[in-house]
Amino acid sequence: MFLAVSIVCDDYFLPSLEIISECLGLSQDVAGATFMAAGSSAPELVTAFLGVFVTKGDIGISTILGSAIYNLLGICAACGLLSNVVSRLSCWPLFRDCLAYTISVAAVLAMISDSRIYWYESASLLLIYGCYILVLCFDIKINQCLMKRFSPCCSCFTKAMEENAEQQPLAGWEESGPLIRQQSRTDSGIFQDEMDYSQHSTSLHGLDEISEDHPSVFTMPEAGMKRILWVLSLPIITLLYLTTPDCRRRFWRNWFMVTFLMSAAWISAMTYVLVWMITIAGETLGIPESVMGLTLLAAGTSLPDTVASVLVARKGNGDMAMSNIVGSNVFDMLCLGIPWFIKTAFINTTGPIEVNSSGLTYTAISLICSVVFIFLAIHLNGWKIDKKLGAICLVLYLVFTVLSILYELGIIGNNPTRVCGN
Repeated sequence: MFLAVSIVCDDYFLPSLEIISECLGLSQDVAGATFMAAGSSAPELVTAFLGVFVTKGDIGISTILGSAIYNLLGICAACGLLSNVVSRLSCWPLFRDCLAYTISVAAVLAMISDSRIYWYESASLLLIYGCYILVLCFDIKINQCLMKRFSPCCSCFTKAMEENAEQQPLAGWEESGPLIRQQSRTDSGIFQDEMDYSQHSTSLHGLDEISEDHPSVFTMPEAGMKRILWVLSLPIITLLYLTTPDCRRRFWRNWFMVTFLMSAAWISAMTYVLVWMITIAGETLGIPESVMGLTLLAAGTSLPDTVASVLVARKGNGDMAMSNIVGSNVFDMLCLGIPWFIKTAFINTTGPIEVNSSGLTYTAISLICSVVFIFLAIHLNGWKIDKKLGAICLVLYLVFTVLSILYELGIIGNNPTRVCGN
């Protein structure tokens, strides 16, 4: 399942995202915070609906809040440690996404403080996300205004403008001068450096030849290890080939929205099976459910975000990787708001939804602290993602996880453990 999710993201999900971004004229960070975040967070949306309408429990809240710390620290650590490219970051996209996520977490924390969710509270989550999308629509104008206002007194804005101007000739964009964004609205340039996307894809798969059309997915790689992985993944490749149009090929290029929706559906299905297998492994090994939710299940549900972020970070698109990390968490808050609003406003209008807020308050406060840490760590690291930042995020993630497990098990704090049936 890990291999299957990787294939879906690399061969179908990210190429469809590139075409969508080109058609809509989206920049790297906006594409990462919207379509990329929504597609890779499809498992969390399914989990939230299951928790509200099927299991009628807190599985959606605990899964989303539990995996959010992994999203912020674990995926950032993976991008830094697994990428050989040092990715430069811009100030505004990271500040915008971190601010939106902090407001979303604070809103959820205020809602669950009394263990009841009312319709107007869930509607406020939808309103927050709507305001976030509105800011993204006017992203460049807001960015330009902030640059003009704060660049004289803030060195990071001035440095970002100079670095953008220096990187533009290397990245192949035609505009010149210290522009606010690295790309125009008519060319997102997400994957395009000095060569087109087909060249990137062939180099990723170990193919030397570069053709006008993308090579078939059934072309065997030349490298030994890649050939073994290709043979093992052949059933997955065949299944995806029969069900999802490959928009990298000219014949299917106009079917990119079908590719995006089908790849998101496959990501959800594969993540469901993956989490199912992880749950069985945890029960077999006798690992408590609370510990599983904070560790293996959190990593399993966030696997699409991890794969997608690492893939784009390896191409040097740091803004897109970070916007996907933080933007997917903002979308996860929307995943909580939609089923809550549907149930309280249309299905069960007589009363609020009862939730168990014990333990979740600690998790929400930890999330706010981790967002502040990520922003400060990147600022102190010179606005770049490298192995040093990855190692720091990994250590902090382990510290947060250990403290959360000790809290859930009742070893620290006043959170007594509860066993099913008691």
